[in-house]
Amino acid sequence: MPPPGTAHGLGPHVVGQRVVVRRVVRGETGPSGGPAMTDLLGTLVSWGSSTCVVAPETGAPVTIDLADVVTGKPVPPRGSVRQRVSVREAEIRALPLWTSPTTEALGDWVLRVVEGERGRRSTRANSCLAVGAPGVPVPAAASAVQEFYASRRREAVVQVEVGSSTEAAFVALGWTALGAAESPYLVGSLVMALRVAGSADGVEVSVKGTRFLVTLTLDGVEVGRGRGELNGDWLGVHGLEVAESHRRRGLGRRLMAGLLEAGAEAGAGTLWLEVERENTAAWMLYAGLGLREHHVSRYLRAPAG
Repeated sequence: MPPPGTAHGLGPHVVGQRVVVRRVVRGETGPSGGPAMTDLLGTLVSWGSSTCVVAPETGAPVTIDLADVVTGKPVPPRGSVRQRVSVREAEIRALPLWTSPTTEALGDWVLRVVEGERGRRSTRANSCLAVGAPGVPVPAAASAVQEFYASRRREAVVQVEVGSSTEAAFVALGWTALGAAESPYLVGSLVMALRVAGSADGVEVSVKGTRFLVTLTLDGVEVGRGRGELNGDWLGVHGLEVAESHRRRGLGRRLMAGLLEAGAEAGAGTLWLEVERENTAAWMLYAGLGLREHHVSRYLRAPAG
């Protein structure tokens, strides 16, 4: 049920969702002689004590006085070309990463490993992307994965789509989850996100080829940073972090705005990233920018011995 004081199905509980809002147009008269009304379809970006903001699919975000809201409700998201790409295609866009792993094909699967010290902590960059067909039965492919990482003195880890037959096959072979967290992959329109991101005031952007680094310094102290990497026209964002003492001040949004501006200037049209489900603040930020869940991954480790 919607929280008390909301207009029908609207309220802070649907921020980040696609909504339709019917509102009064002040100073205008409708066909029946009463107040004129108009409908607005878009993403609910924020809901405050007296106003809400809706970002339409085209044009600037619209601020609406809650007193003018007649009715409204969430509506299903419009089908997106970005949402219709396959899991493998979406994941291939994430291959370069900031760490630039060495890769080797196993059918459709991709074995990834960072040869040096930099990036060794990245699970994505040091695991096998097990999406698609490996070209051999899964038990044989699993053995090949183990041999690949054993030869490099690394733990054998695979990244699988949650709920897939590949995940079930690995679990049947004794592979177990690496940590409890799932990794939802979010995707959205960079242009739409940029329209609602707001100001990048004070954010410094460093560009090196297809890689972007944004930092934010206050009173001579760095309080936040984030990284992005361009693959074709897809911009991947990772490592977005704000110092704990400066959180809940909108600084993460400012850093994102800096990355989005840099990505747009470089020709990016699609934005992707991963975020843990437990990170509520990040989910609110990314939902407000229009990102939606595309698929969910899980990392599995080889059985001991």
